[in-house]
Amino acid sequence: MSCACGTVKDGKVAGCQNNGACGTGGCNKMNVFDWLSNMEVPVTTRFDVLEVRFKNGRKEFFRNTERLDLHAGDAVVVEVVNGHHIGYVSLQGELVRLQMRKKNVANDQEIKKVYRLASVKDLEKWEEAQKREMPALHRSREIIRQMNLQMKLSDVEFQADNMKASFYYSADERVDFRELIRVLASEFRVRVEMRQISLRQEAGRLGGLGVCGRELCCSTWLSEFKNVATSAARYQNLSLNPSKLSGQCGRLKCCLNYELETYMDALKDIPEVNRPLLTEKGEASLQKTDIFRRIMWFGYKEESTWYPIEVARVNEILELNRAGKKPANLEQNEVEEREPASVLNSDLERLDKKFSHKAGKNKRKSRHRRRDQQNRRHGSGPQQGGRQQS
Repeated sequence: MSCACGTVKDGKVAGCQNNGACGTGGCNKMNVFDWLSNMEVPVTTRFDVLEVRFKNGRKEFFRNTERLDLHAGDAVVVEVVNGHHIGYVSLQGELVRLQMRKKNVANDQEIKKVYRLASVKDLEKWEEAQKREMPALHRSREIIRQMNLQMKLSDVEFQADNMKASFYYSADERVDFRELIRVLASEFRVRVEMRQISLRQEAGRLGGLGVCGRELCCSTWLSEFKNVATSAARYQNLSLNPSKLSGQCGRLKCCLNYELETYMDALKDIPEVNRPLLTEKGEASLQKTDIFRRIMWFGYKEESTWYPIEVARVNEILELNRAGKKPANLEQNEVEEREPASVLNSDLERLDKKFSHKAGKNKRKSRHRRRDQQNRRHGSGPQQGGRQQS
């Protein structure tokens, strides 16, 4: 979303009137917070160099030779090569001195100056120049396609005096664009400057949303790009999937470096397991590592279960393997010998034998009793209580 602070309505500047502090995504692009603004500093001793922001967050330093009373968000006319341009004051005071030291910019006569505050006429002329940018971008892409040049044109910026245009492009290889410059100069009647940018800078200029749901870091606050290697993903135990590790620029995400130092410090005490751990139960291979909980998960080839082992125990097993010894398993060095179940349950066995013996006697008695009753019923049993009469 573009900001309306620079538009003119009825001869006055329209917009949110917040002097560059709005949250629409235009004024706050690559913005900084002046945490020294509430400190009273004498105007005579104030650092006379300003930081001025141009299109898509591009910033440069200019000297306030006229001692103008400026504030963050003011539109100013600044000196450029063979002309003038309009930008917005983004920072001033002692913080500018720190920014120059950080970016290795010398405080010498090479720094160009600020002419004046931009008037309504200056802003109207600049708005006319900005209206030429999109048609020029589309027409330039057609010309590049006709000339079969292996380059990608991403943006066009016209100078406020309408005398010069900067064409930003990206290319994998070196491109001979001398003929292209002549064609563009005759097409748009301006001086042409070709600026090659990296894919990360291109993503920062175009903007967008990342997978985290926030605006791209390169288009909001990140101004210096550091090298990102695939080892950063390995140290953080991330899946080496290019589609998940790449940003909108097609390169590895810059945020892979944000927590890398924390992971490197946590990995100092975690051993490197390049081969399976040898145990009496078998060989246990490393499956994954929980870096911050300091737990390593191992699994046997014959099993599908993973066993969580603490780092201290893993170091102990490694020392045993180096000495040619094998622990009984991942948890214990030796398995404790247990008493046989018969010895532990001897009392129960004696009770079982006792009650089984009594049960046997009762069964035999019941069988004899039933047999005697059957004999008496049929009159074939022995007669008791007297002799047989003739």
